[in-house]
Amino acid sequence: MNSATAVKTKNTAKDKRFKMLDATIKRYQYQQDALIEILHKAQELFGYLENDVLIYVAHNLKLPPSRVYGVATFYHLFSLAPSGVHTCVICTGTACYVKGAPTILANVEKSIHIHPGETTADNQISLLTARCLGACGIAPAVVFDGTVLGHQTAESVGERIKRWLQDGST
Repeated sequence: MNSATAVKTKNTAKDKRFKMLDATIKRYQYQQDALIEILHKAQELFGYLENDVLIYVAHNLKLPPSRVYGVATFYHLFSLAPSGVHTCVICTGTACYVKGAPTILANVEKSIHIHPGETTADNQISLLTARCLGACGIAPAVVFDGTVLGHQTAESVGERIKRWLQDGST
């Protein structure tokens, strides 16, 4: 049995998320050009893009798994691993870099003892970086749980992280 068949069996047997993903794939009429939109929906449903999901999407769109994996790893908003309860994405693009992103990143790393691409041991916070968020006019930009905030400082980001650690609030 190949991986795609195994995933198809998993879909029909137990996991309703695959049925919802099927509806999205059908809505896009199995178009290969809709890969990014379909991956966004898959990540929304599963929380991240696990290998079985990538193979499932590749099979249904009749794409090589390597192409689906390539797209999933190219775009910084896709994650191949489970993330923490909260996510912090620090933009390291040119404008953000010049306006203080390295200091913000260093302070976050020091305060929660992880590096970009990692999640705290208690699964509360995932730290990521992005080459550019397209928010250069409000640099430095940081994405907190999917919301882009501009003109951030090491102090403002540190306060948000501190609140997350204390009581899980945003």
